[in-house]
Amino acid sequence: MTKVRVRYAPSPTGLLHIGNARTAIFNYLFSKHLGGDFIIRIEDTDVKRNVVGGEKSQLDNLKWLGLDWEESPDKGGNYGPYRQLERLDIYQKYANELLERGLAYKEYKEDSDAYAIRFKVPKDKTYAFDDLVRGTLKFESKEVEDWIMIKDNGIPTYNFAVVIDDHLMEITHVLRGEEHITNTPKQMMVYEAFGWEIPRFGHMTIIVNEQKKKLSKRDHSIVQFIGQYREMGYLPEALFNFITLLGWSPSINEEILTKEQIIELFESKRLSKAPAMFDVVKLQYINHQYMKKLSPEAFASFVKPFLVEAKIDIKSDEWLENLCSLLHDRTSYGKEIVSLYNEFFSDEFEIEAEAMAFLKENETTLQTIKSFKSILEQSSFLPDAIKEEIKAVGKDVGVKGKLLFMPVRIASTGVMHGPELPMALSLLGKEKVLNRITQTINLLEANQ
Repeated sequence: MTKVRVRYAPSPTGLLHIGNARTAIFNYLFSKHLGGDFIIRIEDTDVKRNVVGGEKSQLDNLKWLGLDWEESPDKGGNYGPYRQLERLDIYQKYANELLERGLAYKEYKEDSDAYAIRFKVPKDKTYAFDDLVRGTLKFESKEVEDWIMIKDNGIPTYNFAVVIDDHLMEITHVLRGEEHITNTPKQMMVYEAFGWEIPRFGHMTIIVNEQKKKLSKRDHSIVQFIGQYREMGYLPEALFNFITLLGWSPSINEEILTKEQIIELFESKRLSKAPAMFDVVKLQYINHQYMKKLSPEAFASFVKPFLVEAKIDIKSDEWLENLCSLLHDRTSYGKEIVSLYNEFFSDEFEIEAEAMAFLKENETTLQTIKSFKSILEQSSFLPDAIKEEIKAVGKDVGVKGKLLFMPVRIASTGVMHGPELPMALSLLGKEKVLNRITQTINLLEANQ
């Protein structure tokens, strides 16, 4: 059996987008599942749109996502060069052959010696191929006009260069976005003109937003570039896992899967024919599951740079450790630690309506809160001490359970539910907690 060889061939015209990343990942998974080779080729012939650092951004972010490859501009290989601008003489050679055989012709610019080369489309021919995702697709040659292979500046067009490259690099399967479906018959014409074997094509469906509209780079309601997710503190393993579910479903009823599991399960027959919806909530859920698996030390190390960048005063390693133990389970991505911190330590104190209603409904709450304040005024404010002092309030007032813990939490945090209270109060600090309790007492007394 011929060894499977697939490629991801980005243009260095911008940063790595979610859609491009999915194309790369699906090609990677397809090759690894079948024991094949994954190649990166840079299609840099759109010179005016190429951006400085575009290629480096693509490769760096793919590596960050956990992909590796057998051949590329940075690794080399037996089928290079791997940048199209370094292959111009190759394209010219094959274009000349088609000219000599009468399968292409020159089209001169007006009043100039410069010319483009057009492919002569065969008449009355049907082009059909068995798409890995969509089944049999057919096109009639009469629907395609003679198309430009080489522009008058000597640079090949996509549909010509891609065939030459894929053939010479022995690509066996081409997985790409559905926008390329209409390019396929033009490419098949070139394969047939040279008598070359045509690779298997598979066209993946579009990615849509929650309004079922195609994901557009102008849609700012969704973060769409891999580098932005890195900056926000998403974990590469989680993003890899999420992207694989955009148009592919595993054969088992699980969604949190390691890269190794996905490689083992990945089959092209499980690629979806329906558009894949980009679900932000699902992405946060998946990343949250991966965040929770981090050890306390790894989590603290991961979120510390975000706290430092936000100029949050990390008082000590122990303080950071305590903060992380408090917020670890609530953090969906690294940078969120900053908003959780700000929310938690906010100088503005407001009691939720439901929480205030609870305080007003129970006649023992005011006495409980006053006792708590009195005991806390003498506290060392260490978590273990606060834990014992809450118990002491219960004995002093004669309450327990919800009637003890709920008033204490509401008076000091403003909410009915939250992280472990003694640790939370210790981190908030004595002055802030006593100030909040005083505000709560004043509110309750004013309502009596």
